[in-house]
Amino acid sequence: MEVAIIIGVVCLALGIGVTYALLAGKSTSKLKLADQQVENARSEAERITSEANRQAENAKKEAVLEAKEQILQLKQNSEAEEKKRKGELQTLENRIMQREESLDHRNDALDRREHQLSSLQGQLDRRKSDLDELVAKQTSELERIAGLTKDDAHDELISRVRAESVRDEAQILRESEQNVRAQADKTAREIISTAIQRCAADQAGEITVTSVHIPSDDLKGRIIGREGRNIRTFEQVSGVSLVIDDTPETVILSSFDPVRRETARVALENLIADGRIHPARIEELYKKAEDLVNERVREAGEQAAFDAGIHDLHPELVRTLGALRYRTSFG
Repeated sequence: MEVAIIIGVVCLALGIGVTYALLAGKSTSKLKLADQQVENARSEAERITSEANRQAENAKKEAVLEAKEQILQLKQNSEAEEKKRKGELQTLENRIMQREESLDHRNDALDRREHQLSSLQGQLDRRKSDLDELVAKQTSELERIAGLTKDDAHDELISRVRAESVRDEAQILRESEQNVRAQADKTAREIISTAIQRCAADQAGEITVTSVHIPSDDLKGRIIGREGRNIRTFEQVSGVSLVIDDTPETVILSSFDPVRRETARVALENLIADGRIHPARIEELYKKAEDLVNERVREAGEQAAFDAGIHDLHPELVRTLGALRYRTSFG
């Protein structure tokens, strides 16, 4: 393509030169000059054509050489890729072969284990048969010695177990009944004693209340407190009703629980002696009075148990005995 273009350009130049020479003059010298120019142009065209052919040949060789190099490179790449794939396939084949060998070993081991189990099962069957025969012989020997058959021995054993079960059941029922009676008697006594104290008659009213002497009637207002907060706190903490009436220099504590009433009395006397009467002080002194009364109750219970010659009593029983010091029965 390039060569054709170059030849066309050269021919165009020659035509222009010839035309110019013809138009310039018809003289011989001018014709000779034109011939010389045409010859020169022809020589130049041949040189250019030769050069173009040489360059085209060189370009063709370079293109062929480059194409060969690309083909060689593609061939090398294909061979490398093929070699890589062959290596991967070989690795996979090796793994598969190792897996097959491992499975073969496992199958062999399972076969050996199955054979061993079959042998053990046969031994167990033989031993079971031997044991069954031995048990049958021993049973026959025992029946011969005891003079009883297996069914008779079974019936006798069942009869003995049933008799022992009935006897044990009767004993358990008897013990349970005694325990229930003892607990019921104790509960009944507690209910009756509580009911007796709660149902005190008018003639015994003086032992359901406690009178506390105060130095002067001015203390009644301090005991009541601003808007009655002191008396409310005292009744809430102690659980005892505090009665303040027109009785001179006296306040009354009322409660059916004598231990609680005694605790309230001790706390109130300590408050009057201390002189600082406010809710926080009431709670503090009542706690101290409660500890003191509980200690007195414990000591009284221990003394009562000692006087009766009874030892190792439960602490709750000792406390119940001590609480009787502040209780009174009615009838």
